[in-house]
Amino acid sequence: MRGIFIIVLMSAVVILSGCSKQKKKEDKKAYKTLTITTGSVLLKSEYSAKFTGKEIVEVRPQVSGTITRKCINEGDKVRKGQPLFIIDQVPYDAALKQAEANVKMSEAKLATAKLSLESTEGLQSNQIIGDYQVKMSRNNYLEAEAALAQARAQLVNARNNLSYTVVKSPLDGTAGMIPYHVGALVNSSIAEPLVTVSDDKEIYAYFSVTESQAMDILEQYGTMEKYMAQAPEVELKLNNGKMYSYKGRINAVSGIVDEETGAVTMRAVFPNEGRLLRNGGNGTVVLPTKLDSCVVIPQTATYELQDRVFVYKVVDGVTASTPVEVYRLNNGTEYVVQQGLKPGDVIIAEGAGLLKDGIEVKNKK
Repeated sequence: MRGIFIIVLMSAVVILSGCSKQKKKEDKKAYKTLTITTGSVLLKSEYSAKFTGKEIVEVRPQVSGTITRKCINEGDKVRKGQPLFIIDQVPYDAALKQAEANVKMSEAKLATAKLSLESTEGLQSNQIIGDYQVKMSRNNYLEAEAALAQARAQLVNARNNLSYTVVKSPLDGTAGMIPYHVGALVNSSIAEPLVTVSDDKEIYAYFSVTESQAMDILEQYGTMEKYMAQAPEVELKLNNGKMYSYKGRINAVSGIVDEETGAVTMRAVFPNEGRLLRNGGNGTVVLPTKLDSCVVIPQTATYELQDRVFVYKVVDGVTASTPVEVYRLNNGTEYVVQQGLKPGDVIIAEGAGLLKDGIEVKNKK
């Protein structure tokens, strides 16, 4: 009986030992791994933007009067110097004629005063009259000369006022809405402009980045001037979700931080030959950030715990949870690791959230 018991016990030990070996063999699974290297990556971030024309001018009248003619329609393309509105010209034409008459009258008075002065000077040389009469004639001549200069100035003013009745476009661009109609009384102090003309051959897209993002740019490029000169071209996403056909460039960065929002305003300029973009419109600027000599890993290789990001390194053939610090921007599928990994490290490339420390790993073929 004792011999049978020993045999049974040894058989049980052999069976348990075999199960243990089989379990260890099963624990050592194949996982997709990644050996860390460095390289370059282009990350993109999106910012809401407001569109404005390159130049925007509110056209207002310089003289008062009623509108007698509208020369354009809303949304028309206009050229610099093109008439936009005609203001009643009758009173200004009359004022010009009166000013022209005043000039002629003043010229005649000046000529008479000159004759009088020359006559009194001749009489004085013959000792017929004294200095008093000569001085009076000279003063009359100077007064007539001043009156002529004043009349000529009034003529220039009257001529300008008449020209202002033809309200012209100050630049090439697109006309906005027109709140006034023929017969409306307008003047230089009207609340709304006659029309707004926008030069939209190029469109400015204004957007804001955080102060920390602006500091990152300064650290990378040294100065904002170098950033604008060297930064990659930016893209534009339209409100219909489509990407704009042309790329733009950053051409201005605010020198101050908004006290209320803590943001820094930037401006991108885009070509607008087809006039698809409109002054006052909105879109999304897609801003690229290029990083060189950095560690890039797939997001599937990470998991988060208490707002920290972890990966599983493979150390001596087993998994070891390791915290990493990632760059604030990502492309939705990858992270740029700033601390925690170095070239040559091996990590689990997929399914990090399902792992734990101490798992034996063999490379997946």
